[in-house]
Order: sequence, then C-alpha cells, then structure tokens
Amino acid sequence: MIGHLSVVDWTLLVVAGLMVGFAKTAVGGVGALAVVLFAAVLPARTSTGALLPLLIAGDIVAVSTYHRHGSVQHLFRLLPGVVPGLLLGALFVGQVDDRAMKLAIGGILMLLSAIQVVQRATSGSRPRVPQPGVHPVWTLAAGATAGFTTMTANAAGPVMTLYLIMAGLPMLEMLGTGAWFFLVVNLLKVPLSTSLHLITPPTLLLDLWLVPGMLVGAIVGRRIIRRLRQRQFELVTLALSTAAAAVLAWTA
Repeated sequence: MIGHLSVVDWTLLVVAGLMVGFAKTAVGGVGALAVVLFAAVLPARTSTGALLPLLIAGDIVAVSTYHRHGSVQHLFRLLPGVVPGLLLGALFVGQVDDRAMKLAIGGILMLLSAIQVVQRATSGSRPRVPQPGVHPVWTLAAGATAGFTTMTANAAGPVMTLYLIMAGLPMLEMLGTGAWFFLVVNLLKVPLSTSLHLITPPTLLLDLWLVPGMLVGAIVGRRIIRRLRQRQFELVTLALSTAAAAVLAWTA
C-alpha cells in the first residue's frame, strides 16, 4: 500500500493526520475533513479501517488532555445504544461496494449537518432538550446513530456534537465527554474492522508514519481551543462537517 502512494497522496494523508489531532483536542468537525481525505487517497472501505488506529491514538491524546472535564453520566447513558449501531454498521460495510461506501459517508455527514442547521434555525440560540436521564429513548437513539455512523464512516463526531450541544454541555465538558466516548467506541470497533479485513499490517504501518503529524495537530488544537468561545466552537464545527460532507458526496 505505502509503496503505491504518490507525493500528493502522502501530502493529503499527512494533512489528514494533522486534522485528526486538531479535531481530538479542538474542533471535532475537522475530523470529518480527515475522513474525506483518507477516502480520497484510499478505497473508501479500506479508508475506514486505515483511519481507525490513528483515531484511537488521537483519542488517547484527547483523554490525557481533557479527562477531568468528561461527564461520566452522559457517557454511560449513551453506550448501551452504541453496540447495536456498531453491529448494524458492520453488516452494512460488509455488504456494499466502494462507491456505495463513499456515498454513505457523504450522505451521513450531510444529513447530520442539516439536522444541526435546522436546530439552530428553529431555536434562534443553542438548542436545548430535556436532559437524557428524562428521555432515555433519545439517548438510546443518539448512541445507536453514533455507533452506526462511526462504524460505516468514522463520522460520529457530528452526532456527538449535536447531542452534547443539545444536552447543554459547555465546551470543555463536550471535549472531555467526547474524548472518553470515542476512545471506548473506537476500541470496540477494532475486532469488527479486523474481521472485515479493514485493518491490516500495511494500514497499521501507514498509521505509524502519520502519528507524528497527528501529535502536531493535537498540540496546535490545544493552543487554539483556549481562544475560542462556545458559540464560535459550535459554528466552526458545524461548518466544517457540512463542507466535508459536500466534498465527499461530490467526488463519489
């Protein structure tokens, strides 16, 4: 795999690595752009497995940075819905071809971005819903959707962003809860991705080469997040998720 990559391919993958690190410590929407770049360089199905170990490395950095800010309450209420979503996503990935995967990734990102736009347009401010402990069905649905989207497209970031914004969490608590959530969920995805032959020795070697760039992105993210206000954080995340979805759907 590595031997067949061009200079342009390597450049795009390094940029994607930087974006992964930045997304894990700052603006999660950048992660959607990393998904797009991986799918542009590698076959779409292969890209989902190739990106996973790099995401886990980024999750470890994010947890080490924001572990004190995570909400255990929200984390454990989301997880029961994740497993069915992961299994359904694995079944989907095992049945579709590369073009269908690309369209699915782009479609999922566009749908989730559209939901966030509608929420903002109808509320006029930060959207609010009752806390997940009052409405467990909503929490279960959010967990299942996150499980499916992360298994099929490594694209659960917009789901979690929408859920945590609607739950009314402040910026650092969103980052901390998201860090713990994605570390647990991405580790759960490893045996499924391995059984589908999406994680292989060549993809692991590729990820190893991209880890330094991911760490640089994480450092930059930690510095920038201190300068962002809550509303700026949410708007930038939404804008980048939407842009990534449009690009991927257009190139499918």
